[in-house]
Amino acid sequence: MGEIVNQTTIQKNEIIYKIDDKPPLALSIVLALQHILAAFGGIVAVPLVVGQAIGVKIEDLSYLVSAAIFMAGLATFIQAKGIGNCGARVSCMMGTDFSFVSAGILVGKSMGLPGYFGATILGSFVEIILSRFIKPLMKYFPPIVTGTVVTLIGLTLLPVSIDWAAGGYGSPDYGSLQNIAIAMTVLLIALFLNKYGKGIVSSASVLISIFFGYIICSFLGIIDFTPVLQAKWIELPRIFKYGVKFSLIGVLPFIAPYLVTTIETVGCLIAIGEASEKPLTSEEISAGILADGVGSFLAGFFGAGPNTSFSQNVGLIPLTKVASRYVMIIASILLMLLGIFPKLGALIAIMPNPVLGGAGIVMFGMVAAAGIKTLSRCELNTRNLLILAVSIGLGLGVTVRPDFISHLPQALKMFFGSGISTGTITAFLLNIILKDN
Repeated sequence: MGEIVNQTTIQKNEIIYKIDDKPPLALSIVLALQHILAAFGGIVAVPLVVGQAIGVKIEDLSYLVSAAIFMAGLATFIQAKGIGNCGARVSCMMGTDFSFVSAGILVGKSMGLPGYFGATILGSFVEIILSRFIKPLMKYFPPIVTGTVVTLIGLTLLPVSIDWAAGGYGSPDYGSLQNIAIAMTVLLIALFLNKYGKGIVSSASVLISIFFGYIICSFLGIIDFTPVLQAKWIELPRIFKYGVKFSLIGVLPFIAPYLVTTIETVGCLIAIGEASEKPLTSEEISAGILADGVGSFLAGFFGAGPNTSFSQNVGLIPLTKVASRYVMIIASILLMLLGIFPKLGALIAIMPNPVLGGAGIVMFGMVAAAGIKTLSRCELNTRNLLILAVSIGLGLGVTVRPDFISHLPQALKMFFGSGISTGTITAFLLNIILKDN
């Protein structure tokens, strides 16, 4: 066995289905759909943003979205199922990440889609190589660091869910009473069903609440089904459909984002271990980073951008009390099917923001609560309180006031542009610098 990230004794009395358990198929499919709904917006947003910014045609944009969905499924399968020493074998959702948007637009505008995919493939070796060096670093992640990182993941995601609940950042009806009412209705339904429901009703509380949100929005006439009607029935992934161009100049902008996502994936996997009540070994985290790299490597071949772990899905584990990777394997298969049948993907993509926001507040809050639970088992002496205070302060500060780092060199802005990476780096360094007397 490898070195355990968190040596603290865990009370194993909450998770119903542990990592290697297999819930009934019907329940597993429902839980898999919940994970897909939680991640879907992020998966489809990146190819839309990058594609539109570099002037991709509408029909090609549709393919990029389908490819991103398909590759998110394949990368999730590798991470959850595990192939050899690749994959952490936990309930971890994968998908395209906003960390690569700026680099993708920069390379895409100068070298087109072939250059974008070539940089995705070459840059993936950053994570593949770094995965071999994770083990010696894990001794610097004691419970005070892991608890801080997990708490910060939840806290930095909460503003995103609030924006969703308000209607989506920049939307003309942002914060309208209708949007807030829809979000709060979804939230209350999820809470009520999770607390008082029995069996599958409790476990599927998020999915059921989202379904009710859809019905409400349909009656209100705020769902636009045009994207579903316009989407193709089938779109098979093709290797190098747009060609590929490998360039050292092209891959340089991708190096920093790959380093950042490596740090964030370490934090995400730690959070999954905490939520699953099974702290991961250093070997499992190394295998998870390797899966990140391999997933991105394959994504470039099929016309998708870099893939990485999705921290927003962690909150579903303590909420549903299901940590089974079998559920995530089913989710990966469903994602690949959604990538092949664009109309189904479009049906999920049109979900109104307030519906997802109501569910997101619960999910992301559960991630923060899991981190607080870990911190409660630590000795909160002066040293540990300083690590917690400064890491949370800087992580949240960068999240809510991103202009704070606007004058840093571009390379540093890539590292500290995310509250999760800022807080993780801060906690990691302070744990080394501040000696434990």
